[in-house]
Amino acid sequence: MSAILAIGAAYLIGAVPIGYLVGRAFGVADIRRHGSGTIGATNVLRTVGRLPAILTLVGDIAKGYLAVVAGAALGARPSGVDTGVIAASAVAAVIGNCWSVFLGFRGGKGVATGLGAFLRIVPLAVLPAALVWLLVTLSFRYVSLGSILAASCVPLGALLLGMPAPSVIAAFAVGAIVVARHHANITRLLAGHEPKLGQRRSE
Repeated sequence: MSAILAIGAAYLIGAVPIGYLVGRAFGVADIRRHGSGTIGATNVLRTVGRLPAILTLVGDIAKGYLAVVAGAALGARPSGVDTGVIAASAVAAVIGNCWSVFLGFRGGKGVATGLGAFLRIVPLAVLPAALVWLLVTLSFRYVSLGSILAASCVPLGALLLGMPAPSVIAAFAVGAIVVARHHANITRLLAGHEPKLGQRRSE
């Protein structure tokens, strides 16, 4: 029962629609009606501006981390932490972000929330993935491409670094979700129609 409570709490924390709330605070009634239709920091940047995007990014990372911390606390056994529950909480947080109960099971793409969760379960695998994101994004100015490649690097890094099996499995699951949520971006990248960083998306 404690495991179910922990995973459920992680989902609800992950489901808090930071980008949607930030957009409303800055005068946009529904960020999902603009740009790419998601609630992530990239869409907030293109639609509302830099400060709201930074607030969204920080909020999404924080909720991913806090969701796993809450899951670990609620799912702890008398003998100590349960690595399986912690890993499942990370996945639940990203699922909450992507399919938020507060937004009719719509949401973001899980990148920043996944980053926050990764910082808790596989922190050593985050640094090389962050470098990949930075190099790809700055070189090609495609945030989506950087995010896809970085999300793919984390599980491989976790595996190579010998992280606990539940954490590795969770990293692969989160990476798969992030890549799948970018299916439209992948199509646009292949067609050469993906907006670059700093470029407003036509609506």
